[in-house]
Amino acid sequence: MEHSPSVSVRAPAGDSKHGHFDFAALLKGCTLPLDAQSLADAARQLVAACPTLPQPGGGHTLARWQFLAGLAGHDLSLIKIYEAHADALAIQAEFAAPGMPRCGAASSADPAIWGVWAARSPCNELRYTSSRSGQVLLSGVKPWCSGAAFVTHALVTCVDSDDRDWLAALPVGQPGVTVTARGWEAVGMAATQSVEIDVLNAQATLVGPSGGYLRRPGFWHGGAGIAACWYGAAAALAVRLRDAARQRDDPHLSAHLGAADVALSAARALLREAARTIDSAPEADSMALALRVRAAVESAVDATLHACARGLGAAPLCRNRWFARMAADLPVFVRQSHAEHDLAALAKRTAAHEDWSL
Repeated sequence: MEHSPSVSVRAPAGDSKHGHFDFAALLKGCTLPLDAQSLADAARQLVAACPTLPQPGGGHTLARWQFLAGLAGHDLSLIKIYEAHADALAIQAEFAAPGMPRCGAASSADPAIWGVWAARSPCNELRYTSSRSGQVLLSGVKPWCSGAAFVTHALVTCVDSDDRDWLAALPVGQPGVTVTARGWEAVGMAATQSVEIDVLNAQATLVGPSGGYLRRPGFWHGGAGIAACWYGAAAALAVRLRDAARQRDDPHLSAHLGAADVALSAARALLREAARTIDSAPEADSMALALRVRAAVESAVDATLHACARGLGAAPLCRNRWFARMAADLPVFVRQSHAEHDLAALAKRTAAHEDWSL
């Protein structure tokens, strides 16, 4: 049975349910890395034990991100599901959406697990065909639906007859929703089974105003939170590099560890600064901040993967299931970044205002 490096995370402040979290103990009985079946079981187990996290921008953003980073250091497929669940609850809280099944009780064996499915296909989009007091019927195809086989509810983007954007809460288990086997051939992040779903006259509830999903301050808070997940995975890989450097005197290995340390330390500092900034001004536009954080963490991920591969060689990639899976999953997961497109967007936001004074 493979195990990730032991990570013990202090639970988010202000929520006694999170106490001092030892993910290894929480996921006891789960064989890491998770496959598609064990991912569903682990997700239910985790959501039942830890149904919510502190709201981003509510004073404990760093604690929220520390939790996400710690979980990411164990299994990226699981953090992909859990982060989306936590994000869905944060979105509903931001819109004060009434009457939603937010989550299962801590003792529930079958809690509600939420997804956020906002990706769009060039050829297909969910459209709602009728509306009555916020209740709509959705039809169409939605791609990239992580955990579709076991997620119970999802916030999905959709459009109306005038092509205006909306967000809707969709119960996944109803007859009008068909989980397909299409659209997911990945090796990295394979366990998430992020397939397409076919939707035909499925009932859903609108959440927030038209266009509100992208305009709300929390959109960029969540975008920065994803970077905390990337960071946690890279840091967990770097632990293996550090352990190897302690066991043998190899100047090249030490140099690779030094490179990873520089990259991760810089990314960690920026994540912490971003959390403080968001908490101090939660209603402010955080687009530039989030893009900068995401780019910095992505660079740290690239540097760490490079350092681990060259410093450790083929052995852990071929003989250690956890390491091999993490090294395969992380490059796929980090592609939630839009690379140079995001850097160009950041430049437009900062070119006229940032002087980089210390």
